[in-house]
Amino acid sequence: MKRDALPSVLPIAREQAGVASSWREVLGALGLALVWIGFCYYDTAAAMVGIWERSETFAHGFVVAPISLWLIWRIRARLRSIPPRPSWIVFPLLATAGFGWLLGQVGAVNAITQFAFVAMLVLAVPAILGMRVTREMMFPLGFLFFSVPFGEFLLPTLMSHTADFTVLAIRESGVPVYREGLQFVIPTGRWSIVEACSGIRYLIASLMVGTLFAYLNYTTLWRRLAFVGVAIAVPIVANWLRAYMIVMLGHLSDNRIATGVDHIIYGWLFFGIVMLVMFAIGARWREPDRAAVTSAPIARAVNARSVSAARLWTATLGVMAITLVWPLADRAIQAHDADASATLGTIVVPGWQSTPASGGDFTPHFEAPSAVRHEDLRKDDRVVGLYVAYYRGQNAEHKLVSSDNVLVRSNDQTWHALESGVRQMDIGGTPTKVSAAQLRAVDGRTLATRQWYWVDGTLISSDAIAKARIAWSRILGRGDDSAVIVVYARGDVGSDPDETLRQFTREAWPAVAAALADAKTRSRRAAT
Repeated sequence: MKRDALPSVLPIAREQAGVASSWREVLGALGLALVWIGFCYYDTAAAMVGIWERSETFAHGFVVAPISLWLIWRIRARLRSIPPRPSWIVFPLLATAGFGWLLGQVGAVNAITQFAFVAMLVLAVPAILGMRVTREMMFPLGFLFFSVPFGEFLLPTLMSHTADFTVLAIRESGVPVYREGLQFVIPTGRWSIVEACSGIRYLIASLMVGTLFAYLNYTTLWRRLAFVGVAIAVPIVANWLRAYMIVMLGHLSDNRIATGVDHIIYGWLFFGIVMLVMFAIGARWREPDRAAVTSAPIARAVNARSVSAARLWTATLGVMAITLVWPLADRAIQAHDADASATLGTIVVPGWQSTPASGGDFTPHFEAPSAVRHEDLRKDDRVVGLYVAYYRGQNAEHKLVSSDNVLVRSNDQTWHALESGVRQMDIGGTPTKVSAAQLRAVDGRTLATRQWYWVDGTLISSDAIAKARIAWSRILGRGDDSAVIVVYARGDVGSDPDETLRQFTREAWPAVAAALADAKTRSRRAAT
């Protein structure tokens, strides 16, 4: 019996040896492709690492790749039983990711370039190893997207909801509270909801860890999705309770505790306890782990065939060629728009007298513009502030639309926003949507503001649309000349600031539009 069984085992052993040999060559090709992508997109990768280093919110990025590799290592036996074979259907997706990176690069949108970079790394795997192999490690590959520093756009929303809950809970506790925007006053002091109070750190940390927990402890999709949903909801609610707890501790102790760095420590301690409770409860419904199977049926290896060297290296060179195209295209576009200098001429509005903006008063916060015009314009007893920031040759440190470019920063010691929304104004004879906000200073002064973007002659109120228009304009070779226009008027001087701004905009826009068009023309001439 044993002597007869030996011949049937030998072919299987030879097939398994062939698969192992094939795997060694394929992994070498994959490693070359991944290193090549990292080299071509080094600046994008370095930008990601730089954010991990300086931001506690995204410090988890350092452990994402090691966790992903460990998850793949857990299923190595099952992967070895599958013959690797390049998949050509992935190449259009790889090209799409590269084009997405180019759009993000020329539009100076870091999140898009970084997601596209990770997508290219992930898509290189099925391109070289094949779809059968990739299906076995879909989650470890998808987990790599947690390395992208993403989510700061949620800050205003999270801060607003935190303020809503905190103020409501304080009132329900019998403590009188007066709220203005993200700031509120109680009998024992003034409090404000700043970026650190938004809970974004808790949310991102909980989402990543909760997703990993769900994958490792559950096998049914609905349980995994349910736990991820809980991992999103719990840190948001926990942050609301944390903010309320901090304020009440400060109020009841006459601000002796839970102020300064104390409230950060108390917040993380509270969040840690909440997470431990959440994971302990989640573990009660843990399902048998089928993902870490350490052996696979030998029959799966019987039909394995080694991938041909020609097919393998054709796929590898194809990946390298496709991923090289987009940095070369970006270099050509950047060379065309390399000069970031620009000049804004004098803006003369008929009937309005121009004077320099008063020092120490309100100034919108827009970083590193190519040119700025900021002045007060007077007509009779009305005064309107005009701020125009012009951008050209934009990059990651110098761009029109950015989370750092705001009317008022959250830590501003003089001004804070009371409310914001979208209004419609007549600009150049065309009804146009603009961003509207009301600001208040610590001394009681108020400002009504209107803001919109000018991108290659088009007026836009949306940040996302402005970004897209800038990127598309650069790809078409028309450059990235664009500007933000802010007008504002005092609301505490006896006049209607809304009507003042409407009248001023109707009268001033022809002069502003002419100055912007002239700045672009001169910039184009200087570039050529």
